[in-house]
Amino acid sequence: MAIISKKKIIYPISDKLLGYCDQHGRQADLPIAYEDLLRYDSSIPLFDAHDNDTLWETVFFPPNEMEHVHSNLKYIYALLKSDGDESVIRHLYIDRIDVCTYGNTRPFRIRVVNRINDLFDYFYVKRADASRVYGLELEHLLSPNNMTFFVNNNTLIEEHIQGMPGDQFMADYMTEGQVNEIRLAKEFVKFNERCFVRLLGDMHANNFVVEIIPDFDEVHYRIRPIDFDQQCYEGRRVIYLPQYFMQNNPIIKLGMKHIEPELELQYQKEERSRMRNRIRAAHYKVDQIIDVMKTDHISKPENVITLRSELSELYKSKAFLKCENMGEVLYESLSMLFKQKIRPRA
Repeated sequence: MAIISKKKIIYPISDKLLGYCDQHGRQADLPIAYEDLLRYDSSIPLFDAHDNDTLWETVFFPPNEMEHVHSNLKYIYALLKSDGDESVIRHLYIDRIDVCTYGNTRPFRIRVVNRINDLFDYFYVKRADASRVYGLELEHLLSPNNMTFFVNNNTLIEEHIQGMPGDQFMADYMTEGQVNEIRLAKEFVKFNERCFVRLLGDMHANNFVVEIIPDFDEVHYRIRPIDFDQQCYEGRRVIYLPQYFMQNNPIIKLGMKHIEPELELQYQKEERSRMRNRIRAAHYKVDQIIDVMKTDHISKPENVITLRSELSELYKSKAFLKCENMGEVLYESLSMLFKQKIRPRA
């Protein structure tokens, strides 16, 4: 069972990482910073449709600041959606600004509404953390999911990732017998493999969403991470395997019910093949972000020592033991895609 007992340290964005972001369109001049949103003067608890406390709070700004804050947030939304073309936001307004009271970095969630049809969308304003930036970029490069985000000094802007929260999906959707159990179990095997190879940790049910994709004769699923601050941080390899989090047990039990070892191996091979192809297609960016990570400090030395030892034992590869930081450990983990047909069972 995987348990994280302590909050992760927040690591600043290095000059090299900021340079990478600037070169590849991930850096933007923002009219408002995370610290500006901390100047709210009141808040109220936010409840869901069933009157349950969400542990988010809706915040309010002084009247003389509210218009300025809302205007700048709409411009940021235009950056995310239309490369800064403000003509697309004429009919939009900021409906709500929420702050997460239990999050490691107290992120803000912005709800944007279209006056014409009342459709709404979200985006997030967070305190910038190097681990999260690496995680978002690696998700963009190594997974089937495109990620949109911007960095500016100590502020990180993230596009909302749509899908049903994993805990809600398991509690409500799965109990109603509406899921295709085999397809969901198959997707979890692939999700588990992606997380392990690219060393994204803490993927319990609160930190991913399930995207339900109707097809002409079936329903498909995609599991998407929504929290990236445990990218290459923890020292124990089980933290990078969603299969070991007890919060994921409802889906894990489906795998035990439907997925034979031979099938699991097939799905692992399929996902590793796709990751190899993604690396080949974006090898310049992948090499560049790994090179930046190799010069960065994003974990404790003892975590690096523990993880390199456990991965060396798992893969029977002494190359891991030469790693001095998490960037080098990740490089060796990705190299296993090309050196071995499949990872050994953890």
